[in-house]
Amino acid sequence: MQMNPDSETDRPEKNAPAPRLRENEVMGCAAGAYPWDGWEKHALAKGAAPEAAMFGRAVIREAWQHGWDERLRSLCGWRDDGRRMLRLALRNPALARKRWAWLIETDGGWRNPEGGVMP
Repeated sequence: MQMNPDSETDRPEKNAPAPRLRENEVMGCAAGAYPWDGWEKHALAKGAAPEAAMFGRAVIREAWQHGWDERLRSLCGWRDDGRRMLRLALRNPALARKRWAWLIETDGGWRNPEGGVMP
C-alpha cells in the first residue's frame, strides 16, 4: 500500500474513530466499512506505518473469514477492538510485521508444515 502525501484522498483521517470489532456486526457491511477497514483507518490516524496498518487489517479479516480459534481471534483484535494489535504496530512494527505475516502465510497456523511457532 503506497500513500501519496500530496493526495487528499490518500491521507489517513486524523480523527478516525476507534474501531468496533464485533463478529456479529460483520454481515451486511458495505465494502470499505467492515470492522477491519475501521481498524486500518484508526491505526493510520494513530501513527502506524501504512504497511503495518495494511497487515493488521488483513490479519483481522482472515481471523474472522477463516474461523480461527478463540485464542487467535483474541490476538487478532476481536476481543479488545484491536487495541493490543495497535500497541504492537506502534511499539515494534518489525515484530508486528513478522508475526502477522506468519499468521497470514500459515492461515493461523493451519498450514504450518515445518511446525514453527508464531514469532
